[in-house]
Amino acid sequence: MYIPSLSFSTLLLISRTNAFTPSLLLQHHQQVQSLQVQPPRTPLHHADQRKRYNSELISSSPSHLTSSSSLKSSSTEEPSTTTTDTEISTKKQKKLTLLTFDLDDTLYPISTILNEANMAFSRIMNKFGFENIEPAQIVQTAKKIREEMAKEDAEKAACLSHTEIRRLAIREEMEKIVYRRKLEACAEDWATQVSSLSPLVVQNAKTWAHTAVSPSVVEAVLNAWEMERHHGAERHLYPEVIDTFLQIKEEHPNVVIGAVTDGKANPLLMTFTLAKHFDFCINWEDDQAGRQKFFTDLGKVEKDADLTWIYSAAKEKGEELIKAASNLRGEEYPDDKVEGIWIHVGDDLALDVGGSATVGAKTILAELDDKRYGQTARHRFDQDEEKQPTWSSTPMQELEKRKVMNEAAKDLVDQKVAFISHIPEAINNILEQDE
Repeated sequence: MYIPSLSFSTLLLISRTNAFTPSLLLQHHQQVQSLQVQPPRTPLHHADQRKRYNSELISSSPSHLTSSSSLKSSSTEEPSTTTTDTEISTKKQKKLTLLTFDLDDTLYPISTILNEANMAFSRIMNKFGFENIEPAQIVQTAKKIREEMAKEDAEKAACLSHTEIRRLAIREEMEKIVYRRKLEACAEDWATQVSSLSPLVVQNAKTWAHTAVSPSVVEAVLNAWEMERHHGAERHLYPEVIDTFLQIKEEHPNVVIGAVTDGKANPLLMTFTLAKHFDFCINWEDDQAGRQKFFTDLGKVEKDADLTWIYSAAKEKGEELIKAASNLRGEEYPDDKVEGIWIHVGDDLALDVGGSATVGAKTILAELDDKRYGQTARHRFDQDEEKQPTWSSTPMQELEKRKVMNEAAKDLVDQKVAFISHIPEAINNILEQDE
């Protein structure tokens, strides 16, 4: 009778119990055979790479090394394989080491936040003597500036950051008021109508307005807008957000948490709510060269826009903090027994899912319940120009290109949640994959 080889620990147990029987040997042999070898999970950058990876693995690997749970053959039945005691003992434990979040429309409703910030813009303008400005004017002016700039230099217009376009809009609103006042003053001095003023006077009034508007006043209004944006985010944070962060930290106490955002928000400035839950923030505006390249490529039909730059920066920053924290705890880093997992959570298929997956992150798509959360950003891709949210100044051409990117990113979604409170479960589902 054939007797399979046994590990030393199994022989020792059998010898002590005097149970060295053929039936026991057969049972042990069957248990060993039931263990399957799983192929390593390789970070995939795009959906087509994922398919190519699977097909190459099938064609290049011997059939006895292919796992039936992850790869399927259409022509033959796949045999199972055994896992040795050494392989079991050296299998790495999956551990959440880095968790990053998008902010706008992922942790709070961007529409409500920007509407309130625009109201603050109107109030602060009034305090500086620029009366009768409606909150929506800053958005309308920003759109007009971008459209006019695009006619002369499409690349420059596409690369304008949120801060730059808002600063230009604030200045233009101020200059229009100063210009109108100067014309009215001239007309009054000369006892005539504004419409009767000569072109030379009109041009001089424009020059006066451009010079008279103080850059420091423009910055003061911009700072007030940004401050209200952060205060509004704290007031309107989705209800379960804080409890969700507390649960994540309880289940994964050593995880480093960061923010990656294309907006102007920074959770470290939200001192009453999010600040204590975040370790760092990477903003698109921190790397203007990378941002410019992305929007330049986005405007070219023949090129794919690359978001590797921003997520590589997030990964690098996260790894620095993970290493520092490990050293403080007296632990080795990297640990040969641990497979560190990075997960990114966001509401945008192209920017959050597609972008982070390019550098190895697992992804959770926050496609939240509309009635409870009021997301608006992700719905822009299904709306025509007239139905776009009042807060959005994104050109339709850019939205169309990103719509294509959204489709390409769908296969890179690892988990999807409709409620913020489901994020911890989604994280655990990712960690349990291929265990």
